[in-house]
Amino acid sequence: MGEPIYVETRVRCSAERLWWLTQDPVLHPRWDLRFSSIEPEAADPAGRRQFTYALDLPAPRLALLRLHGTGVSVGERRDAAGHGTSALRFRPADALSPLGSGSGYWRYVPVEGGTRFLTGYDYTPGWGRLGPLLDPWLVRPAVGWATAWSFDRLRLWADEGVDPGTARNRALGSVALRGAAVGTAARLLRAGPGPVRRGAAAVLLAVAAFAPTGRLVPSARRCLRRPPGMRAARPPASAATLPEPVPPSTPGSRP
Repeated sequence: MGEPIYVETRVRCSAERLWWLTQDPVLHPRWDLRFSSIEPEAADPAGRRQFTYALDLPAPRLALLRLHGTGVSVGERRDAAGHGTSALRFRPADALSPLGSGSGYWRYVPVEGGTRFLTGYDYTPGWGRLGPLLDPWLVRPAVGWATAWSFDRLRLWADEGVDPGTARNRALGSVALRGAAVGTAARLLRAGPGPVRRGAAAVLLAVAAFAPTGRLVPSARRCLRRPPGMRAARPPASAATLPEPVPPSTPGSRP
């Protein structure tokens, strides 16, 4: 496996509210790009909960491909201040999934003015023999970016009250504007030589590449992508007690 994925953000809300936004199986897919739906089962006496999950690509309303799998998770609220952890194991069910089986954790750390929310997880590559070749160059960077972008969308929801759907639409609009700038620059360059055209094209390309993301538009760049210390990168003890997820009875079926 490659280097584990790590993402951290700081949210200006209580750990209790953040726990609710992240642990509720209805709310979780609203902000997390990695899931379109999560359907939990009843928890066992130890608090462990089996669940099925699905990811619709490219989007739930325009699904051309549905990936799904199973998982098991457990959450632990450690004290009245709000410290907590959540650990999970997951097992994709589809051969087309770029991720194989894996495990990860969330950690909630109350700090002055809010909560540190961080995750670390790792997985075996999917896609058979091709997976280990593509994972470090394509899949792992994409999954890490999706996690960080999702964390910032969650932060905007908790901090600013920006609905996750609104945040997604603003992000798509930002991408469209940058794409329009690149397209206009290409048309200027195709129109023929000239210092004015070249200068205008250079400005448009610079805007597309370097213009800052709006304050209320989610951005993966706002998240910390490497653990600041050994403790942050260490899975909680509860992760070691999780059993392997039960595989789906019919791979490829809708969970």
